[in-house]
Amino acid sequence: MFKQLPTSVTIAEVGPRDGFQNVKTFIPTADKIAIIEDLIAAGIKNFELTSFVSPKAIPQLADAADVCRIILAKYGSQINGSALVPNLRGAQSAWEAGIREVACVISVSTSHNRANINRTHDESIADLAKMLESLPEMTVRVDLATAFACPFDGWIHPEAVGALATRIHQLGVRKIVLADTIGVATPDRVYALSTYMRQQFPDTDFALHLHDTRGMGLSNTLAGLMAGITTFETSIAGLGGCPFAPGAAGNTATEDMVNMLRDMNITTGVSREKLIEVVSLVAEKVDAPVNSHLAKAKLYECLN
Repeated sequence: MFKQLPTSVTIAEVGPRDGFQNVKTFIPTADKIAIIEDLIAAGIKNFELTSFVSPKAIPQLADAADVCRIILAKYGSQINGSALVPNLRGAQSAWEAGIREVACVISVSTSHNRANINRTHDESIADLAKMLESLPEMTVRVDLATAFACPFDGWIHPEAVGALATRIHQLGVRKIVLADTIGVATPDRVYALSTYMRQQFPDTDFALHLHDTRGMGLSNTLAGLMAGITTFETSIAGLGGCPFAPGAAGNTATEDMVNMLRDMNITTGVSREKLIEVVSLVAEKVDAPVNSHLAKAKLYECLN
């Protein structure tokens, strides 16, 4: 049944951006740095370090440039540090802070795209084209939000995802993240969309961003693995959630993902035990609940 499973998986840690952005109490920059450093010590190499957005919109990430400069100055040769940007101006700020890969969000649902970034698809595509033209040396990936379902429009058909991805692909983008923004996807839908997209765009690297709203994060991960996806975005302690997706809970916890893959003999290069130590630091420094199944159950105490 599981013959198609990959032997190794890339974990992309989005906690410093997606996990922190909704936390109301400001996390001191030094604490953010400490958490990221401990994640690096645990073996994480791919990060979404922050987002270059207006501090008025997301006060928590007002220190984006400082976080990037400090981390990249010390660990730039060891990690791939990216950032989310809403527009060309954000991408330029990211470049000045040393970032060489950015993520742009476009929602497959037109209603959510309007609620999230106040743009039509045409406007989003035009801004993406401008970014690619203005920063040719920057790697740009696109996060397709609401790729499975939208809080306003309901279920999203794979053909709608493919149609938007075609426009993005025509601009030269070859890295796309399929996001279950509100965490209602099911394994059959994850398998179907992942398979469809890999068939339609064989030259594109796809990743999955799976929220755990209904406790389906890990089962959906397995479906993605069976469809050939080998990169997954996760958040330490299961932090996160979309402010423009009512009811959306946190991301799949990094430690839960690593725990499952470790016991399935799928290599991640990340230490489960060290991640649990990071969760303790997050619980101490971040004013938000820990949503990790592994940490809550404390089963790690008897695991080898």
